[in-house]
Amino acid sequence: MKSTIISHLSTDYPWKDHFHFFPELSSTNDLLKTMAKEGAPHGTAILADRQTGGHGRMGRSFHSPGGVGIYLSILLRPGCAPTELMHLTCAVAAAMCDAVEAAAHFRPGIKWTNDLVYGKRKLGGILTELGLNTKGRVDYAILGIGINCCQQIADFAPDIQSIAGSLTMVTGQEIDRAKVAAAMLDALHAMDCKLLTNREAILAQYRRDCITIGQDISLVRGDEIRHGTALDVDDLGALVVRFADGHTEAVNSGEVSVRGMYGYV
Repeated sequence: MKSTIISHLSTDYPWKDHFHFFPELSSTNDLLKTMAKEGAPHGTAILADRQTGGHGRMGRSFHSPGGVGIYLSILLRPGCAPTELMHLTCAVAAAMCDAVEAAAHFRPGIKWTNDLVYGKRKLGGILTELGLNTKGRVDYAILGIGINCCQQIADFAPDIQSIAGSLTMVTGQEIDRAKVAAAMLDALHAMDCKLLTNREAILAQYRRDCITIGQDISLVRGDEIRHGTALDVDDLGALVVRFADGHTEAVNSGEVSVRGMYGYV
């Protein structure tokens, strides 16, 4: 699969020599984090056909069976202050919308902050992790992405069959995973080229793709549940919410549910 993916990459993709494929891993993010600490270069990417310990935000497991999805992590070394990367997850999400559109010919939406969705079903997720050096600057950023490509409903675990989706389920067509993976890598390279210089354009695209804006939401933090309406995404990638008591707050942590999605009614 590695050679097929490389054959689909654009001719100006600069990191082909740093792309690694594994039939099975526990977690692409975990392995790449180890490699980053050992000095792996900017642009190093890992793709696994199957993950046995894939995980997302808040330590949740990410179902990663073989032969049907793309489980990809890429390493960036921006060398900037962490405050300059507050929009990183937004940038990756918008780039993945570009990738799906290029490979599968439809554009998914984004449920704030890191879910790729279509028709109220989750198609994929993103996990970004930063490592700082002794001067407090970003030594590495690990961008992990999982996208469901070829599954049918019966392929998902029973507890997620009502909320999970795939590119095949949306298009009704067979999906070429190698083309999807190549489109993801190309989109991440394009994102990297503008990550620190064009935040405004990145966030403008994220806002256009974000289906959470304008929706009734619930915010869960620990034992507290608050209800409100999502108004916008601010310049740091936080979700601006007007809560039921009239108070407006920029939310950058907690679990946000959108009314009508994932069982929230």
